Amino acid sequence: MKLHIHHRTSYHYAAKVSFGPHQLMMRPREGHGIHLESCSFDISPPHRLRWIRDLHENNIGVVEFPEPAAELVIDGKFLLDVGEENPFDFIIVPEAAEYPFSYEHGLCSELLPLSRNIYVRDVDPLRDWLAPFWHPGKRVGTLELLQELNTHIFGTFRYRRRMEKGVQSPAETLENKSGSCRDFATLFMEACRFLGLAARFVSGYMYSSEITGRMSMHGWAEIYLPGAGWIGFDPSWGILAASTYVPVAVSRHSEHAPPISGTYFGTPRVFLKSQVDLYVKQLDDLLPACAPLGEDKPDHVFEQRQTQVKLKMVSE
Repeated sequence: MKLHIHHRTSYHYAAKVSFGPHQLMMRPREGHGIHLESCSFDISPPHRLRWIRDLHENNIGVVEFPEPAAELVIDGKFLLDVGEENPFDFIIVPEAAEYPFSYEHGLCSELLPLSRNIYVRDVDPLRDWLAPFWHPGKRVGTLELLQELNTHIFGTFRYRRRMEKGVQSPAETLENKSGSCRDFATLFMEACRFLGLAARFVSGYMYSSEITGRMSMHGWAEIYLPGAGWIGFDPSWGILAASTYVPVAVSRHSEHAPPISGTYFGTPRVFLKSQVDLYVKQLDDLLPACAPLGEDKPDHVFEQRQTQVKLKMVSE
């Protein structure tokens, strides 16, 4: 399928302010089933945009603004060709098919930072929460264990769109029995890290015909499974990440992948508001036939079905 993503963010100020460099994590990452056909940015005020890749191979747009302004607008449009993908189409090597297992030595050194817990004070609540699923001496299928954790979070925790900045700690999510997609992904990742598995956070776009309301950019988790590589798990929906998931950025911590980050120079009172709109549209070419060379194309050479889902991000 074809996906068209329109991601627009605007910041409004009571007077002209100067801006420090801004970093953009909005451009989709290409993959085996995702091809970025076009990518464009309309940004004001006058600016200079350059691209870099960070240590995780994320595409980072660095924007510099030489002139002050009372409004900052970052408008990105992306057209993607997305192939259908079976999320279970992978093979885990036999020695890792059951848990517990250990990464081989060379791989373990590379994955060590992603295998260590960030919220070290929460290891006791995590241990207690994990006890019904796994305890020392028990052997269980690796994928079975991960999917059981994934569906359990989806089935027993209440999704709540939070206006507060930052992410809840795993202990807070366990206590509240609720959270946002970033909170659920963080709980899932920290549980996997407690088990010695490498985990990373993914920020990106998601298309679903079931989405009819407003939402922020989506967040989910990836776990490294020998023989399969990075496999995405979405505890907000209780499913494995499939072709409708479009990653933008990956990081060890969910707070390290904001779509836009930067500074302005002025008092807090000068800031008026920000507005973020995200549109994800599916385009299906029903009749892709083209007129022969040298002939005029008829007025209706093809029909196009469009299913549009409007997603309005609460905060970035």
